[in-house]
Amino acid sequence: MNNWISTLATLQNQGEPCVLVTIIEELGSTPRNAGSKMVISAAHTFDTIGGGHLEYKAMQIARDMLVRGQQNTHLERFSLGASLGQCCGGVTVLLFEPMGQVQAQIAVFGAGHVGRALVPLLASLPCRVRWIDSRDQEFPENIPQGVRKIVSEEPVDEIADLPVGSYCIVMTHNHALDLELTAALLKRNDFAYFGLIGSKTKRVKFEHRLRDRGFDTAQLQRMRCPMGLTEVKGKLPMEIAISIAGEIIATYNANFGQHTAGAEPIAKLLPASRRSQAI
Repeated sequence: MNNWISTLATLQNQGEPCVLVTIIEELGSTPRNAGSKMVISAAHTFDTIGGGHLEYKAMQIARDMLVRGQQNTHLERFSLGASLGQCCGGVTVLLFEPMGQVQAQIAVFGAGHVGRALVPLLASLPCRVRWIDSRDQEFPENIPQGVRKIVSEEPVDEIADLPVGSYCIVMTHNHALDLELTAALLKRNDFAYFGLIGSKTKRVKFEHRLRDRGFDTAQLQRMRCPMGLTEVKGKLPMEIAISIAGEIIATYNANFGQHTAGAEPIAKLLPASRRSQAI
């Protein structure tokens, strides 16, 4: 098996996006072989298309694609010569193919009954999931592929390590912990989505306490509570999980690449939830 094929399989299993670079055309007296491939991830390169400045430029382009979350294939034509530090002339055309691009980094706080129904659904999406709880015994024995189980005595401390633009879901067993997680997320304020499980009454109580801590209306509007699509009815854990997963999908499809604190509040993108999540 070619090295690049096994590398792609390994990166896919790890949930790590990468770009496959292929020489698809060679014109002129160049030493490179059409069909040569290399795989480029954010931190590593695998195989080679012949080295030199051309390969260096290919790495720059591929990593820029990864940073921007580009999912479309891309052709780049290089005129070889002095501009690329080559002693011979010619033209090389490279094909850049993004592979395994992650659309969402998701943090789920809480391994209760709804969390156990939700996380396998999220794991089947083009996402990476951090599943966080202080209670190791609440996690299932088999953790889905693409999910990182985090047992932390202080779940709030995990917020500092979340990537910018994360999708954050708070559904712990403890209202006081939910409040502290909410305050920490709103203070950081660089998430793409933040959903808090609970009823409208819970939201009112939390808003009152958060205003006492200095949070303003604009910050509170970024909190989705109750969360989940109203079109998905029911109060069973799986029904609630499906509605939340649907909302996540709708959000990243609408806002992919717009992971800033100035992005539109989720309340403006989705219909108001009427679900009473009694947690």
